[in-house]
Amino acid sequence: MKAGVIVGIILIAAGIYVMAGQASYKSDKEVVKIGGLAASISESRLVPPWAGAVAIALGGVLVFVGMRGAKR
Repeated sequence: MKAGVIVGIILIAAGIYVMAGQASYKSDKEVVKIGGLAASISESRLVPPWAGAVAIALGGVLVFVGMRGAKR
């Protein structure tokens, strides 16, 4: 298999994972800083579903182009 097809399959799998609502990232926010003392909050946020849809679409294009090029 070509590298484009492999990357496309990985993008499709990652997009499905994001669309299922399982992908998240942590965001740290510093609330108070007094001298050497600091207080921060760590929030867990979900990756937006549109990012998963874009990954699926790009992965599909890569797989299609890779498979089409393999027939030549």
